Amino acid sequence: MDHDQRTEQQAADRHVPVLRDRCVDLLAPALERPGAVYLDCTLGMGGHTEAVLARFPEVRAIGIDRDPEALRLAGERLAPFGARFTGVHAVYDEIPEVLVELGLEGVDGILMDLGVSSLQIDERERGFSYAHDAPLDMRMDPTADLTAAVVLNTYDERAISRILREYGEERFASKIARSVVARRAERPWTRSAELVDLVRACIPAATRKTGGNPAKRTFQALRIEVNGELEVLERALPAAVEALSVGGRIVVESYHSLEDRLTKRELARGATSSAPPDLPVEPETHRPYLRLLTRGAEEADERELELNPRSASVRLRAAERLRPTPHHMKNRMER
Repeated sequence: MDHDQRTEQQAADRHVPVLRDRCVDLLAPALERPGAVYLDCTLGMGGHTEAVLARFPEVRAIGIDRDPEALRLAGERLAPFGARFTGVHAVYDEIPEVLVELGLEGVDGILMDLGVSSLQIDERERGFSYAHDAPLDMRMDPTADLTAAVVLNTYDERAISRILREYGEERFASKIARSVVARRAERPWTRSAELVDLVRACIPAATRKTGGNPAKRTFQALRIEVNGELEVLERALPAAVEALSVGGRIVVESYHSLEDRLTKRELARGATSSAPPDLPVEPETHRPYLRLLTRGAEEADERELELNPRSASVRLRAAERLRPTPHHMKNRMER
């Protein structure tokens, strides 16, 4: 086996795409159209995009990722598809700029597979996993400045407590934050195992008996802060909806309630009439511009869970673009 084959196999072995077939099935009616363009906003190691390119021989795929290593691995995995795939180093709230740069007016299918990727979890030295000792890094883009260590060593107690409470939904946020600040007065934070030990000591023994590793929520909160994940998603969701051509479809996979809440709100906004309820006739400009394709948020079934344990927390939502809106049309004219 030569180097290219090994690299391609490596990416395939390290990444089992969550709900891959369901995602592709939901996107299919939009991607079967002539000249269809698919945008993977969170490329990772390219598993979903590989499935799309294999199933739809005429589709052009664009893959965005902030992680250069993910782009490299995915690019080598998807090399057999030639010019049909384009990888872009960007954060996915930059969708409008990416499309302008590529000379595209819009796209037909969009996937957002949110959260941390298999690559980032599996590379221990990046500090995403509470199961292994590593530097307190947690950057999805290693070229960015902010790390988990910087947060723990420079943010004040109130800010750390807010992050743990809001992003990790951690009941003991105040106690953990107070302990973090007291500990750094003695020596700076550098290693993840030390943080795991501190969090464990802050959480009562009775509470630690359920719910897995007690540091899980703290690590999630730090990761979200370091990468600005919720702020990015808040900007990216409306940008993605505006990038969809009429008849285009968007699929979003979330892995915690904060992501799912933002997704639900954005899709529901587009699927709800904006006309006053007492109007006898609903004006065209007030009609919904999205149609929801899932009943609530879909979860992984037993077969998916057996195939891919990382799908346990997934919540999938999808929608179809029904009509243009004034802002939608304005974007088209500006491009």
